[in-house]
Parts: sequence; structure tokens; C-alpha cells
Amino acid sequence: MCLSGLDYFSTLGYQPAIAALAAGAVAPLATVVLILITVFGALPVYRKVAKASPNGMGSIAMLEKLLPRWWGKLLVLVLLGFAATDFMITTTLSTADATAHIVENPLVPDVFDEHRVAITLVLILGLVLLFLAGFDEVINLAVVLVAVFLALNAVVIVVALSHIGANLHLVDNWWTALTTAHPDPLSILIIALVVFPKLALGLSGFETGVAVMPQIKSGPQDTKANPIGRIVGARKLLTTAAIIMSTFLLTSSLATTVLIPAAEFEEGGKANGRALAYVAHELLGEGFGTVYDLATILVLWFAGASALAGMLNLIPRYLPRYGMAPQWAAATKPLVLFLGVIAAIITVIFEADVTAQGGAYATGVLVLITSAALAVTLQQHRTGHRRSAIGFGVITLVFVYTLITNCIERPDGLKVGGVFILCIIAVSFASRFKRSTEVRATSVTLSDEAMAMIRASAGRDKQLRLVAHEPVRMTAARYKHKLAHALESNSFPGGCTPLFLEVNVRDASEFTGDLLVTAAQRHGFGILEVSASSVPSAIAAVLLAIRDQGGVMSHVYFRWTEGSPVTNFVRFVFLGQGEIAPVTREVLREAEPDLTRRPWVHVS
Repeated sequence: MCLSGLDYFSTLGYQPAIAALAAGAVAPLATVVLILITVFGALPVYRKVAKASPNGMGSIAMLEKLLPRWWGKLLVLVLLGFAATDFMITTTLSTADATAHIVENPLVPDVFDEHRVAITLVLILGLVLLFLAGFDEVINLAVVLVAVFLALNAVVIVVALSHIGANLHLVDNWWTALTTAHPDPLSILIIALVVFPKLALGLSGFETGVAVMPQIKSGPQDTKANPIGRIVGARKLLTTAAIIMSTFLLTSSLATTVLIPAAEFEEGGKANGRALAYVAHELLGEGFGTVYDLATILVLWFAGASALAGMLNLIPRYLPRYGMAPQWAAATKPLVLFLGVIAAIITVIFEADVTAQGGAYATGVLVLITSAALAVTLQQHRTGHRRSAIGFGVITLVFVYTLITNCIERPDGLKVGGVFILCIIAVSFASRFKRSTEVRATSVTLSDEAMAMIRASAGRDKQLRLVAHEPVRMTAARYKHKLAHALESNSFPGGCTPLFLEVNVRDASEFTGDLLVTAAQRHGFGILEVSASSVPSAIAAVLLAIRDQGGVMSHVYFRWTEGSPVTNFVRFVFLGQGEIAPVTREVLREAEPDLTRRPWVHVS
């Protein structure tokens, strides 16, 4: 819980100030709306996500399964863009708020206030160095840091509420300001609902809570297909975290709104981005306030580390598997450096301003929560749980409204997310084209029947003749015609029985996968069958496997494909088909540079 709390609980460092700045005197009531949506909206959604995705893949993986093939892949790329917005802005916003706690501390010279961007960049550099050195050893400190941070927050809030209880005129002042500005109770409710999107940062921990599921201990009866103990543990984590955070959000919002003058929340004010720290210094003295600042700075800094860890966990799970990332993206250190540069650029653009980044952060959070609600709704509908689907559909609409409102009022998040999406899609498809001639099979298994057929069909020279055949027209006449054309155009040695090789294209949007080669008899002809996402890559992989596993050199025979080469290449990249023969030869050439060991490709 503390591991996910680095992201979730750390928002207490800046959430009360952002809420007060957005909602003014209505902030505590708007926070109540946030809590209701947390408990009755986000929590039920993510309890379902935990059950559907127990290995930490989260709602994105659910949508990938529910919407397969290219539409699903494109949706995943878009969601990854917003996930990048969420995680990267978490990093930059948290480090910027850590900087705010540094420069606003009374013991720090005023000159540092003019160098917030530089200090934030130094903190980001520290995160990068932390990951390059090895993050696993440091993450164990999360429990201590979060526990101390929550304890200090509890002390500040209890003291603040006690101070308010002893000076009830402060409540009267707050209530007078609230009712004077909004004399109609209905208008207060409407404002609380309207400003809720600006408070959506308080929902940030749910996706992270699901992401840490692999760290939860499995039960004795758990299986890979049904890790019920881990699911139960994850639900306890999510529920406990939501209750703790809801309590802190409500009490901190009430305490800071009542105690802190409104002007101090504005840009340049002492409570801007650090409302609870302001209260700690005012009520508990500079010593305790400095201790609180140090704890907050460390937690916020580690929250940035947690967000970077989320990106390092997310990108290798999807993009390399789609063939949509450079190969270095699967390596930690180059990816850390790349993400560090992106974080630095965002920091400079937003000038390390916490409030300015709040809209972008909220957009990333809301997109992920909305996608999770949509995924759960679709899943409940497909499994026949109609009433549950309607309930989650209503929750989805609430989050859709919140997301749209946030994007209209604060379009920065949409702009940042759009840039990430465009970059991810551009890099993804460029990488897909560049890597299109790789052998994309992660493994090739030749069934016993296939191996027996291969050995029986190979000639005395241990060379196998394979005729490539598209498994569309599978009549006896078609097989005879295909074999006759191959025999007419090429000379087959005696003692060799040609086989047909057929590739069934499954999901062409997948890039890699395991291949299983099976044997079949059809119309008296021997046939090797395999399912794959790409015909040329599968044929090349099968030929290499026959050579390595069966000790047989293969010759494969093609007919030229009709149509434009450009059109055929596009069909190959996106549909796994197209101009098969030359691409198969190119895949083999790249995979086996030794010409004497390379299977042969014949085209006529």
C-alpha cells in the first residue's frame, strides 16, 4: 500500500492547496463530492479491474482483450499517451512541489526562490541517477517514508482541527464567506459538482494500486489462472488506501480552507502548492514545520521515482510486443535517460509550476479511470451481468463528464497528452516498419507428426521442398495446379516428396508470438500448417526451425504476387500478407548471414 501510496498519498503535499485555489470556500464541500465518487465510483471499478487483471497490467490490458486487433492496438497507443501524461506529469509535478517545499522553508535563503526550475531539474537528475544505480534497493524505504509522512500529516491535521475547535469564530468566518458568495444552497452544490474535475488529482492512486499487484503475496490455493488470494489482497489494499486518503482529503481541505487566508493560495503566496506545510509552520513552529517539509520533499521525490517506475514497467509490456518500439526501449538504462530528458523538457515548459501542471495531471488520471470504467462496463455486459453493466455505465458517464469538463477548462492536459500520443504513434509505426523484416517468432515448435512428415519427405540429400500455399482455396484442383506450376518452373530431385506450407494469419496487429507447426493430409497431399501474425516471418521462422531441429535444408517455392509493390508492402506490414516471396527472402537474409546455411527461396 505504501508503494502505491508514493503516488496516491503524496498528493496531500499539494492537493489541499489546489482544491482551495480552484473552489475557494467551497473546497471542503467539493472534496465531499470527490470522496463520494472515490468510494462509490473509482473503488468499485478498480476492484473489478483487480480481478480481471491480477498480474498488474491494469485497465489498459482489459481493453486490449476486449477490443482486439488493430482497433485495440490503436486504443492502447492512445491510452499509453495519456498514461505517459499521468506518470510523467506525476514526476514533474511532484518534484516541482518538492522544490516549493524547499524554497518556501524559512531556513532556506530567499535567493533560491528565483531558481525553482533549476532545483527541480536537479531533483529530476537525482531520480535518473537513482534508477541508473538500481531502484530495487531504495524502494524498500517507501514503507518508512509513507508511514512517517502520514503520521506527520495526521499530527498537523489533528492540531489544526483542535485549533479550529478552540477558535470557532474561524468556522463562522469561513461559513460567512461561503454563504455570502453563494447564498443559495443549491448553488453551493452546483459549484461543488462543477469544480470537482479540478480536484481529480485525489483519484490518482488507483491505477498505481493495481500496478503493484504482483508484489502482493498469493494465497495457498492460488493458481496462475485464478490467483484469488492476490485478488483479495489487492481489493483490501485499494479499499484501505481509499478510506485513508478520503479521511485525509476531507480533514486537510477543511483545516486549510478555514485557517489559511485565501490570498496565500494564489501564485506567490506562502501556501501555494504547500497548504499543510503552511499550517505546520504556523501552528507547530519552524522546527516541526521543517521536519514536515523534509518528509514531504522525500515523499514527493520518491513519488516521482514511483511514476518513472510505472513508465519503465508499462512501455516494455506493450510497445516491444507490438513491434512498435526501438529495441533499446526494452532496456532499462536507455529508457531511463530518455524519460529523464522528457521530464526535464516538461519542467522547463511549465516553469516548475505546480498549479499549472495540475490540469495536465488531472487529465491523465481521468483518462485512465474513465478507460477502466469503460472496460469494466464492457466486461460486465459481455458476461451477461446486465444490471452491473448499467451501474458501471453510469459511473463511466460521470467520469466522461468529468474528463470533458477538465479538458475544456484546462486544455493543457489534452495538449500534453496529444503530443505524447502523436510521438508514440509516430515512433511506433516507424519502428514497426523498420523491424518488419525481423524473425518475429519467439519460439517454433514442430509437432511430432510434422517432424515425421518432414523427415519422410526429405530427399536423400536431406533437402526438403515446400510449396507455399495461401489457405483460401483448398480444393484438390487448386493443390494440383500449384504443385504442377512449381514442378514446371523448377526441377525437383528424385526421392523428394514436396509438401505444402500454409500460414493462417491470426491477429496481424501482434508482432511476436510462439509458433506451432502441425501436419495434415488434404486431398492426398502432405501439408505443414502454422498460425502466425505475419506470413513471410512465419515461413522464414519455420524454415530455420526445420534446419536447426530436423537437420534438413529447405527450399520454398512461391509464385509472384499480383498488384502494386507499395500496396503489397502496406498489406504485409498491417495485414501480415502482401508480397510474400521477396520479404521472406529478406527476413532469411537478415536472420542468417551465412549463405551456405540459409534456406532457399524460389519464385516463378
